[in-house]
Amino acid sequence: MTHLDVTIMGQSYRMVCREGEERALREAARYLDAKMSTIRDAGKVKGNDRIAVLAALGVAAEFLSVKSPQGPLSDLSILEVKQKISAMNTQLDNALTPQENLF
Repeated sequence: MTHLDVTIMGQSYRMVCREGEERALREAARYLDAKMSTIRDAGKVKGNDRIAVLAALGVAAEFLSVKSPQGPLSDLSILEVKQKISAMNTQLDNALTPQENLF
């Protein structure tokens, strides 16, 4: 095992990976950093936790469409996938927004 430092949205993380997998982990970190930075820079989502969840949903959707062309997203266009992720974003925002005490 080897230790590897990566940076995602300006935050450093020390990771452990198998020998020979350093390049793949660095590429994955750069890809995730780009996804999260794009979401952050759009200015619609606040909080790194929400940004991370939305990035994870986007990456998972991409993975599922590549992994299983006949899978749950196979009949959707990129626009439709983005619309579904946007709807999930709205639901996530609603779920994570502190509820006001109505009393």
